[in-house]
Amino acid sequence: MSKAMVRSAKLEDAERILEIYAYYIKHTAITFEYDVPTLSEFQNRMKNTMRKYPYLVVEKGGIIQGYAYAGAFIGRAACDWSCEVTVYLDHTAHKCGLGRMIYEELASRLREQGILNLYASIAYPEEEDAYLNKNSAEFHAHLGFSKVGECNKCGYKFGRWYNLIWMEKIIGNHQANQPPVSWSVQ
Repeated sequence: MSKAMVRSAKLEDAERILEIYAYYIKHTAITFEYDVPTLSEFQNRMKNTMRKYPYLVVEKGGIIQGYAYAGAFIGRAACDWSCEVTVYLDHTAHKCGLGRMIYEELASRLREQGILNLYASIAYPEEEDAYLNKNSAEFHAHLGFSKVGECNKCGYKFGRWYNLIWMEKIIGNHQANQPPVSWSVQ
């Protein structure tokens, strides 16, 4: 059995990463995005993220099985110590430890940069259906995230309304004279 490994993503990985993401756009309400971005558009998203934040992939048997990245939370200087985190696994690769593996590595790299708070924006159904269940919220809770907010019926996809919850995980110590975040990404 081949061992899984996490590494920094490269732009050459964009096609496989987009293939993973496209499944969720087309078949689920996990993302509120309607249309699959072009490869070029997706590569530009990756480039913009990689300027400041880690963008990781998890491989097993030499095949990318998932990806995770961080991005600005709020986008204001006072919130530099907080970021939004995102993870997607190939839809056939769930419940095998890859999500935990890549998220733990992402948190470790963010902690090294000086990030203190992680936030996850999660599509959440009032009632589970064919397009959305509560697995993502349960996964985040299992990793130590706590629910800190909910937006009601703010996403409309597949002819249905969905909620959005915010979950938070504190990964560092908040100080009176907080050192700045390092934007050099490894």
